[in-house]
Amino acid sequence: MDADSLTYRIAFASYRSMTLGLARRFGGLGVTPEAFFTSEARELAALTGVRAEYFGDRRRQETLGRAVQEAAFVRGNGISALFHTDAAYPARLLECDDAPAMLYFTGPAEAAAARHSVAVVGTRHCTHYGADFTQRLVADLASGLDSLLIVSGLAYGIDICAHRAALGCGVPTGAVVAHGLNTVYPSEHRQDARTMIRQGGFIATEYPSWTSIHRGNFLARNRIVAALADVAVIVESDLRGGAMATARIAGAYNREVMALPGRVNDTYSRGCNELIVSRQASMIRHAADLTDLMGWSMKAAPGTQQELSFDVPDEYRPVLDALKASPDMTANDLCVTLGLPYAEVSALLFRMELDDFITALPGNRYGLPSK
Repeated sequence: MDADSLTYRIAFASYRSMTLGLARRFGGLGVTPEAFFTSEARELAALTGVRAEYFGDRRRQETLGRAVQEAAFVRGNGISALFHTDAAYPARLLECDDAPAMLYFTGPAEAAAARHSVAVVGTRHCTHYGADFTQRLVADLASGLDSLLIVSGLAYGIDICAHRAALGCGVPTGAVVAHGLNTVYPSEHRQDARTMIRQGGFIATEYPSWTSIHRGNFLARNRIVAALADVAVIVESDLRGGAMATARIAGAYNREVMALPGRVNDTYSRGCNELIVSRQASMIRHAADLTDLMGWSMKAAPGTQQELSFDVPDEYRPVLDALKASPDMTANDLCVTLGLPYAEVSALLFRMELDDFITALPGNRYGLPSK
């Protein structure tokens, strides 16, 4: 059997119950992907403390055989197969032990490294209220944030609304799918997927191309959607469903969770309202709620940034110049930039805030106000 490094990694990552955490455990014990498939089962069991049955010869050979074919598929279709030890593997996923040991990408995987990553998910049966909110949220975030990524699941409803809103704003958007990259599901979103990749976004999955579409995979992929984002926004959902699962997982990953409130009698607002009432999510009404919660500074709209003039006190100018060059600085950052002691900078910032030359932001940060 012709097996190389990529083949061994694909086989290893797709082996029974393999996760990032388990892969790290094997790696820490010196079990490389190649050694996993070439060593005797009893040797691996003795080394790892895992039962020898786990390393059954027949299972390993079958997995390796499929991986040979998958490696050819990956190479033949320009797919990036990122092992968890690769530098390009998304850093946010490395924080989650149940993340996949390997992730497959069509499109630039580096888009997942955006400074501001927002997951927008919700019901397949979205209403005009949910669709309109999604459009406005993404548009406002796109106009105010650099290095923005919108993440969702390419499903009907809110998911595809979020992707299309990002595409309309020229913002990269990434979809996490529950099947291999040999297909697009649902097929109606095939053209959207092509446009996403053409505009600098990606389609990502943990599943090799031999994987059949299965309901359980859609629930499993939600953890990747949650992990790839800094904050998950639940737009519309009933009390049960994939979006609610994403909210719970995001909370477990220490991501921020936000939910759009709705009327108490609306079926697809019941889940969001419950998340807010149970304090599992913060309420979101508009983009400013999200950026305030995250401590992200929005760019000033053209023509609204306060202009420096002869009316600006000379002692304020160095601070304003620093914030204009690098928004969202802390008081300590300004101390280093200006070469001044903290007490002097703190007093100066207080006066400038009172005079409305700067605005205080969460996390002891400061920015220029929009006028």
